[in-house]
Amino acid sequence: MSAPDGDWRLIREEPRPGPMQMALDEVAAETAAAGGPATVRTYRWDPSCLTLGYRQDPATVDWESCDREGIDVTRRQTGGGGIYHDTYGDVAYSIAVPAADVPGELLDCYHLLCEPVLDAFDRLGIDAGYVEESMPELYHPACYLRELHPAHDVVAGGADGGDDRRRKIAGNAQYRKRDAVIQHGSLTFSVEAERHLETFADPAVTPAEFRDRVAGMGELAGVDREEAVAAVETALAAWVAGEGGEREGVTIDRNGSWTDAELRRAEELVETKYRDEEWVRTRPGRDSS
Repeated sequence: MSAPDGDWRLIREEPRPGPMQMALDEVAAETAAAGGPATVRTYRWDPSCLTLGYRQDPATVDWESCDREGIDVTRRQTGGGGIYHDTYGDVAYSIAVPAADVPGELLDCYHLLCEPVLDAFDRLGIDAGYVEESMPELYHPACYLRELHPAHDVVAGGADGGDDRRRKIAGNAQYRKRDAVIQHGSLTFSVEAERHLETFADPAVTPAEFRDRVAGMGELAGVDREEAVAAVETALAAWVAGEGGEREGVTIDRNGSWTDAELRRAEELVETKYRDEEWVRTRPGRDSS
């Protein structure tokens, strides 16, 4: 399935702090809703960051460990458990598109917007797809260790057939904001099990158990991080514009950027929401604006 028609921009990987990346996802949705271009982008967490699910209890976080290790903590607009985004081991993407242009049914929309993610894995030679049957929960506060569900969890096996385990490789989620849909996701490049678990308070899971549940693109495909990012960006652009790059009804700026107004708006959201102590360290729900 291809992307909806219209004007698009591809914003290539930019390293920014987690609160700013979450703010830019929200800004991209506002731009799409206001008639501006829809956005596909990749991004990098710099420094490494723990994002909490929208309603996640802050007591599940080891705040001292995050402070000591220089790990940012922010809260996503999407639900689920916490995700540690390593500045090297995580490749992030997001898609912001007018809500009227995509299916209204959540799973239909989700599967449409996950098409380029699955294509990126295919380009890397990674056998990935939705998990065929549920896998039990290991540790509820951590998104990657929750129950894996066939409707939306993406797992992968060894590209060379030497590893028949199916392990989670991508976490994806979406929300609607001002007549736009934003889907963002975390694609694992390398599994940083110890660092991931150390961001949580008293996780009842060992690093070995974490590695048995989660796989990385570098491990499965034998590629470096730059190759993995390039595959994701190529897949996003091809989803929008077609493999030949000239799909009728679509324009795409392949070297898109943020406007000054968007960056100012994002900085405002960082200060009032994504780095605000009250919003990050309490359970939201009273205000989703």
